[in-house]
Amino acid sequence: MSVFEGLKVLDVASYVAAPAAATILSDFGAEVIKIEPPEGGDGYRAMAALPNLPKSEHNYAWDLVSRNKLGLALDLRTPAGQAVLHRLVGQADVLITNYPIAVRARLGLDPQALLAINPRLVFGSVSGYGETGPEADRLGFDATAYFARSGLTDITRADEHAPPTAPAMAQGDHPTASTLFGAIVMALYRRERTGLGGVVSTSLLANGIWANAAMVQAALAGAEIRYRQARHAPRSALSNFYRCADERWLSIAMVSETKLWPVLLQVLGLPELATDERFVTLEGRRAHAQALTALFDPVFLRRDAAEWQRLFEAAGGFTVSVVARLADVPHDVQAVHAGAFVEADGMGGTQRTVDSPFRLDGVTKVRPSGAPALGQHSRDVLRGHGFTDAEVDALVQQGVVKEGQR
Repeated sequence: MSVFEGLKVLDVASYVAAPAAATILSDFGAEVIKIEPPEGGDGYRAMAALPNLPKSEHNYAWDLVSRNKLGLALDLRTPAGQAVLHRLVGQADVLITNYPIAVRARLGLDPQALLAINPRLVFGSVSGYGETGPEADRLGFDATAYFARSGLTDITRADEHAPPTAPAMAQGDHPTASTLFGAIVMALYRRERTGLGGVVSTSLLANGIWANAAMVQAALAGAEIRYRQARHAPRSALSNFYRCADERWLSIAMVSETKLWPVLLQVLGLPELATDERFVTLEGRRAHAQALTALFDPVFLRRDAAEWQRLFEAAGGFTVSVVARLADVPHDVQAVHAGAFVEADGMGGTQRTVDSPFRLDGVTKVRPSGAPALGQHSRDVLRGHGFTDAEVDALVQQGVVKEGQR
């Protein structure tokens, strides 16, 4: 039996962070109903067509976040649509949304009103900047609220003079989804004890600051904030990136530098540096990091990155990695063993998908299935919640509900 078998979840959300939390619940057996506007549906359906994203005939972004779900196209701008939602809420365990606070009231999504209908409901909310305060109504995507506002975009620049780099698609949304998933599970655990649901919430801003917490804590403590230095002039040549013979990069992160320094020189074939006065001490290596990097650079160009990784790991104690290109990741054998991928059906162009990063001993997750077409399961969902065919027909004729292709 799946952990969340029998759990009914209403995904009344758009784009990534909130719907992805529902996806994680579905991976463990929850029945998730994706509720979308009849005209156009969730805007995320069109996301992969943006000009700056990978081109494909398959809607890979939608397939990933909307897998396993039942599609209901419902116009919540109408009283009739809200009445349908409220009937569904009466039988639901969880409702997830990221609609702005002001919009929720207009769509019948006020959490207290829904809890009055169903006191056992867990209402899960994601916002850009939080739900109180002067900027509670500010719109935010992960690029702005999670990365830019949290300081992550600034502190991860290549050096203090480099321009900011845009994050990858949904890079902050998926961690935020994991946070919301955890909050929902916490609320469900409380419900087991008290019989009552409640409201759980998180924001892109709070998650971005949590991701950047070590540096933000430094700022809280009044520390001097130092930006990264350029790769050719780092603070430490032993925690740096090096280009290799195959034009790939190797990442080295040496924490036990004093212990590993003589071993490093053996691996690199530079025993003469052991007596170079500039590098004998850790302080000296830091003071002359630019010169040391200049000595290392031509050495790393003698071998491929993977060969360097093998040599370092054979020597023991080193933390290194070839910098993977995106096309490498699906073929990473260790990633498969780590559970990063799962076999799937109907995912469009592939028989695998990226799995959610949660495991529970003895539990087999649901095999992912394809994302729904807009309104694909509208009639089935409503029938399953006690609507008669005549009621559904009337809703369809009024434009409140849309039936999609199967």
